[in-house]
Amino acid sequence: MSLLNDIPLSALHLYLTAPYPCSYLPEAEARSQVATPSFLISTAVYSELVRHGFRRSGTFTYRPRCDTCQQCVPVRVVTEDFQPTRSQRRSCRQHYDLNATLHALQDKPEYFELYRRYQEARHRDGGMDDDSPEQYRNFLLQSHVDTLLVEFREKDVLRMVSVIDVLQDGLSAVYTFYDTDVPHASFGTYNVLWQIELCRKLKLPYLYLGYWIAGSRKMAYKVKFQPLQGLQDGIWQPILQKQSRC
Repeated sequence: MSLLNDIPLSALHLYLTAPYPCSYLPEAEARSQVATPSFLISTAVYSELVRHGFRRSGTFTYRPRCDTCQQCVPVRVVTEDFQPTRSQRRSCRQHYDLNATLHALQDKPEYFELYRRYQEARHRDGGMDDDSPEQYRNFLLQSHVDTLLVEFREKDVLRMVSVIDVLQDGLSAVYTFYDTDVPHASFGTYNVLWQIELCRKLKLPYLYLGYWIAGSRKMAYKVKFQPLQGLQDGIWQPILQKQSRC
């Protein structure tokens, strides 16, 4: 057990998990560095941790610390300089009728039903498609930091839900799930664009998008939001779209 000595949090400890199967790279093993105790991780503390590459799942705050791999790169969009591509502008026009409303974290049966359908369609056999309501609540509805839940509705129909953390220097996209049965929809792209615009309204310079792996098709969409920065060798530096090998 060690102290986090590169930020002024003398009471915060880190520990390494045992190896576990990587969710993104087949046949690879992963390890995480976990920050504890969770009740000390306030919004201010978490904001600093995110700048050092951490992320949270529920009240579990971690960053990748694999023995032989460093492919997980924390990434963030520089919101003030962002310019949408033609296809991204088309996504905005396509979903202009979505009505977004901001809420505190709350539990509704229709949220879990949408989440369950999304997991079954997009992450079948990935370990999350059989989540119980309790697992879902622990993952998305538990937080010690400033967190928003955003509903996106088309008329009265729930199409998408986002959970977003509000940091001192940006927003952190925790998780988004949406209706996968709508033909030709681009809800995921629209959601990132919406979050970038919310950053601008709140005068926050960054939208943190979690981790990016150059060889992962599931993560390839992140490099399409430029300018994008990645935390590499302890420095936030540009990641260009051509760096993706997908």
